Amino acid sequence: SDGSIRLHQMTSEYPLMQWNDSTNGQAVIALQWAVTRPSVFFVLDATSNIYIWDLLENDLLPVVKQTIPSETVVAMALLGEAAKSSGSLGIVLAKECGQIDIQYVKKKWALP
Repeated sequence: SDGSIRLHQMTSEYPLMQWNDSTNGQAVIALQWAVTRPSVFFVLDATSNIYIWDLLENDLLPVVKQTIPSETVVAMALLGEAAKSSGSLGIVLAKECGQIDIQYVKKKWALP
């Protein structure tokens, strides 16, 4: 609820990494790992901002922040196939009005 994100290992109760206030204090609505690239994850906050984290590029801050204008995004899911080397990765965004958007991310965050 405070925008903190923690990365845990299954064998420990203590986080390996913790990013406090990673969304400027906004609640995290969804967090999803990229199915095609294990070092990348996506975060949706309560004000419809999407943050892309690539831990190989920067493990302190997100590499991209994108605001979805004009409508509140209430859910997020990722599309892609880990077994394929095409590097196609999409984000499905469900908006408050019932509209669904699919956006594809740059290859650099999708390639295995």
